[in-house]
Amino acid sequence: MSRSRPYRKVLVIEKEPEARNILYVLLAGMRCEGEVVQGFPDALARISHESFDAVMLDLRCSEESPEQTVSRIKEIRPSLVGRMLVITGDVTSPDVLEAIERQCLPKVRRRHLIEDSLTVLRSLF
Repeated sequence: MSRSRPYRKVLVIEKEPEARNILYVLLAGMRCEGEVVQGFPDALARISHESFDAVMLDLRCSEESPEQTVSRIKEIRPSLVGRMLVITGDVTSPDVLEAIERQCLPKVRRRHLIEDSLTVLRSLF
């Protein structure tokens, strides 16, 4: 019996190993294929060579501003517009929150990673 292929492919850009593991298991449970990278340069390379249905992004993985980070992803893969989720920590600066709002990016709170991710990903798919 052949195994069916996952329905969606999601790139996870996350520094923390625990969060990466949680997201990988969560995505597998949603019949999604999770591709995990730790840094933004690796993520850009993957985005330029592979197609993804969504991106989950920890902004701490990029040294650029949130606008620049999102703009670079959009330049490479315009199909990801509206399909990027930002992972935020408990304490986030007002500037970063405003940038996320300006970009109309859904956010998932790190302390509610499972619940928020499920809700947001389901709404995207």
